[in-house]
Amino acid sequence: MERTHRLWYDRREAGRGLAERFEDLRGRAADCTLVALPRGGVPVAAQMAMALGLPLATWAVRKVAHPSSPEYALGAVAPGGVVLWDERERGFLRLDEEGRRQLVRDQEAELDRRRQVFGDPAPEVLRGRHLIVVDDGVATGMTTRAALASLRRVEPASLALAVPVVDRRLLPDLEALTDRLEILRVVDGLRAVGEWYEHFEQLDDGDVLSWLRRCRR
Repeated sequence: MERTHRLWYDRREAGRGLAERFEDLRGRAADCTLVALPRGGVPVAAQMAMALGLPLATWAVRKVAHPSSPEYALGAVAPGGVVLWDERERGFLRLDEEGRRQLVRDQEAELDRRRQVFGDPAPEVLRGRHLIVVDDGVATGMTTRAALASLRRVEPASLALAVPVVDRRLLPDLEALTDRLEILRVVDGLRAVGEWYEHFEQLDDGDVLSWLRRCRR
């Protein structure tokens, strides 16, 4: 694709841009934590962690999609029993109650697996800290909203969201869920987050663990 829509070479470059927005928190490791949403948010947050000298944690969240249309988010699940649905989606309307419960159970199982693999912290570890939630972009907002609702339940001192690119229509919801919102670019009609990066590789569990080890060193 042409360069016209691309703002960052990769997630690391976007992370460096977001780190500049949080210079006021540089070195605040005693009371601030970066919370990455795996998998795509981890390289972004890792770059911020290294630039700002802040600890990095992960917080798994899962999209709930219709089995026949896995690219469309019908909802999302996050730790603490958070389940959000987009009741405007036609796929949601075609599911009966048992079908919805089964989709949630499937994603909660994967959620638990990822939390164990990535070492997500217990809620009490984050309680009372200033949390900066990081992802690589927000197109539909379902997983981001679920993550923010989940993290609000751990009773942080404050809850910020840092993302490179966001669809403009999502701003009111995100502002309502956060104490601080830092976005590098707000766009209209965001179709796919990857369109805004030159290199937007698919990440696996090993990539996430590699970034986490790099930060901890």
